[in-house]
Amino acid sequence: MPKTHGKSFAIPKLLVWEAWRRVKANKGAPGVDGEDLEQFETDLKSNLYRVWNRMSSGTWFPPPVRAVVIPKPHGGGVRMLGVPTIADRVAQTTVAMFLEPLVEPRFHPDSYGYRPGKSAHDALATCRQRCWRYDWVIDLDVQKFFDEVPWDLTIKAVQAVTDSPWVLLYVKRWLAAPLQHPDGTLEQRERGTAQGSAVSPVLANLFMHYAFDAWMVREYPGCPFERFADDAIVHCVSRREAEAVLAGITERMTEVGLRLHPDKTRIVYCKDSNRRDKHEHVSFTFLGYAFRPRQAKSKTGVIFTSFLPAISPEALKAKRTVIRRLRIHRHTTMTLADLARWLNPIITGWMNYYGRYRRTAMRPLLEQINLYLRRWAGRKYKRLKAYKRFKQWRIRIAAQQPRLFAHWQWVAWC
Repeated sequence: MPKTHGKSFAIPKLLVWEAWRRVKANKGAPGVDGEDLEQFETDLKSNLYRVWNRMSSGTWFPPPVRAVVIPKPHGGGVRMLGVPTIADRVAQTTVAMFLEPLVEPRFHPDSYGYRPGKSAHDALATCRQRCWRYDWVIDLDVQKFFDEVPWDLTIKAVQAVTDSPWVLLYVKRWLAAPLQHPDGTLEQRERGTAQGSAVSPVLANLFMHYAFDAWMVREYPGCPFERFADDAIVHCVSRREAEAVLAGITERMTEVGLRLHPDKTRIVYCKDSNRRDKHEHVSFTFLGYAFRPRQAKSKTGVIFTSFLPAISPEALKAKRTVIRRLRIHRHTTMTLADLARWLNPIITGWMNYYGRYRRTAMRPLLEQINLYLRRWAGRKYKRLKAYKRFKQWRIRIAAQQPRLFAHWQWVAWC
């Protein structure tokens, strides 16, 4: 597009408007300035014009990114998120939307993270199928990927898909934006990209496309893989091949300035009824699901062992911790219907994600919710402390409203 009169860069106003719509739909917390989405929207026209005007003039300088520590979604520690301001999120989304149509045709079909039309369930389904066909798996974990990804190679990856000067200018500025910790201190970085920012996913995918995906296709075309951001599973036909491929990947990661986690990266044997050898590792965790030998039943009723996914013990423990922290039994000012409206969105999200495969593995979590509902009933209605009376009340409620709570579809309360 031709340059706007008096502007250094031609950035369509409509692109900034569409970026705002996406930011609003994604919701999210305020940045370091404390301005939330509602406050930004009170003077939306002026705020969006300021973003467009400064980006078009080359004078958009991102403020520090608010550092927030959150638990990992599937358990197993915490991660540092970087939360930009709302205005900076609009600017980042503008660049991300500009890059998407340029990078999507290049990406490998087995790259699933943060891509339109692809999901974690797609990656899990492909992984499950390939574990049945390939005897060995390399469970890869890139150590501190978002903290250590090198800037020079990230910029080089962006240059491979576009020569647009304004995109390169702002990507460099966002990479260099400092992190502001809760105590107000600023952390200047020399590498890494803030996980949680709007432009970070496309930058991470673009980097890993050249650093891993394209390299794997070139060097090991016979070893299919599934990658979701910095987590990847590689399939091999033999242990010898797996060891050789892992050595090659380790060297490749060193070349691009990254490291494989020494404890979380391992070679796994996909043991089942037809693969009965004994090996040290016969399970791995991918996207919150634990793949391991599990009992299965054929259509004819024959019991056998298959290599299958189900919610991982770490994810199950993390969600049970969430349930404890909700203190359901103490919300006695709420009615049972109020509890259902509060809890159902949370429970439904867990069921939709972790219940895709082997939903029975979620039973301890869902039964724990029922246990807290019983404790709530005993606190709210003193007469229900006696189990016999509680049981009668519970049967009546379950009969009258069998779908009051989302998880009653899988774990009955009667």
